[in-house]
Amino acid sequence: MAASDITKRYGATTALLEAGIAVAPGETHALVGRNGAGKSTLVSILTGLQRADSGEVRFAGEPAPALSDRDAWRRLVACVYQKSTIIPTLTVAENLYLNRQGGGLINWRSLRRRASGLLDGYGVDVDPARVAGELTVEQRQLVEIARALSFGARFIILDEPTAQLDAAAIERLFDRMRQLRDSGVTFMFISHHLQEVYEVCQTVTVFRDARHVLTAPVTDLPHDELVSAMTGDAGPLLSSGAARAPVGDAPAVLSVGGLRLAGFYEDVDLTVRAGEMVGLIGSGSSGKVALAETIAGLRKADGGTVTVAGNRPRPGSVPSALAAGLGYLPQDRHREGLVPLLSVAENATLPIAGKLGPAGVIAPARRRAAARRMIGAYDIKTAGPDQPVNALSGGNAQKVVLARALSNDPKALVMVNPTAGVDVRSKESLLGAVASAATGGTGVLVVSDELDDLRSCDRVLVMFHGRVVREVPRGWADADLIAAVEGVRAPLEGAREQ
Repeated sequence: MAASDITKRYGATTALLEAGIAVAPGETHALVGRNGAGKSTLVSILTGLQRADSGEVRFAGEPAPALSDRDAWRRLVACVYQKSTIIPTLTVAENLYLNRQGGGLINWRSLRRRASGLLDGYGVDVDPARVAGELTVEQRQLVEIARALSFGARFIILDEPTAQLDAAAIERLFDRMRQLRDSGVTFMFISHHLQEVYEVCQTVTVFRDARHVLTAPVTDLPHDELVSAMTGDAGPLLSSGAARAPVGDAPAVLSVGGLRLAGFYEDVDLTVRAGEMVGLIGSGSSGKVALAETIAGLRKADGGTVTVAGNRPRPGSVPSALAAGLGYLPQDRHREGLVPLLSVAENATLPIAGKLGPAGVIAPARRRAAARRMIGAYDIKTAGPDQPVNALSGGNAQKVVLARALSNDPKALVMVNPTAGVDVRSKESLLGAVASAATGGTGVLVVSDELDDLRSCDRVLVMFHGRVVREVPRGWADADLIAAVEGVRAPLEGAREQ
């Protein structure tokens, strides 16, 4: 596949300017760049969803088909998006053969048999009769890859495929990619996790400010040079941040005592003090996300207590948790964090809507003014408060979610994977805002597998099989912390067994 001299404008905004990429058959080629660099626009052009204003796309030396010929596009290229296109209410078999089940009455037994053969052929261990909404993120991605390959496509675009996967699932995905590549499948891999580029890709292309910056073999491009190409400077990124004053005997703003939820975690105790940042890490089966969702009221524990700033919110009640003084940033901003058809102002001010006018009636001017303050404070790149939030890049959308979580000056903030799917500069901005909140006295619980999210934490708790098993002070080594997460009893200086 080759795209050359691609230009795409939306009114006065230039999304791509004479940009291009060439992907060799049988390779995994990374496309990286900050949010807003033009990656998503290029993907929409490479998949035939929209037409470039100028430039050319060719597959195997032949011009791309007309936009109206969707079947031809499906035979050439497919994209597995960060936001799944699987229909959750249909079965796996129905998703695989949607609009391809044949004319007349559907032979469901035959459909499931065909689906089973397809999944087995690509090594996807999923029951074709299972409802797709019950699948894990990893399983949904593999089903989407199998569906794309079933059309005949041998060029697959993976858009942030690891953003919601734990370490073990990521390694399984990479193994599957290597197997498919050996069989002749070509991948374009889009990721903000640069270490993954070095692990699974042979070539990397960098976009910046709507332009192509460089293409090089990953083995010839040091990490610092790659970051510099993406950001336009060679300044240090994602440091552990300036040390905050010790919290000492500051009051506890979040306390969990004996919390348990069958199938997820048991007998969990933890405390976060005012101004303290506490990390929580563990594998996908550790129970850490379910624990965070329980604290936020999205799940109801079987037993135990949650206390927020001296208040006991009603178990399983999000409004009660928020009223007690909790701020929450959910795992999936697309499904849980944003109302996509509402504006930036409407999304960011949801928790404080009652304060934006008399008798609960929102004054639009006051809402826009509040939103403008948030846009400035969190460096949200947007056309203005009235822009629909679904038009923002991933990093800026996440900043809106964080702004909303902090809009009511919470005593405690719980965040799940706060920098998933955002670029390095947006990560720095988001984590800097969180550190500032902690400096102002907010207690922060950061639930994440991304080590950069945890570097500013005063201590990190490790969950394993539903229990908090270790507490690690700041200054840990990456390899040692990962070993603890995977259940390896490696020595961790200063660590405490739970």
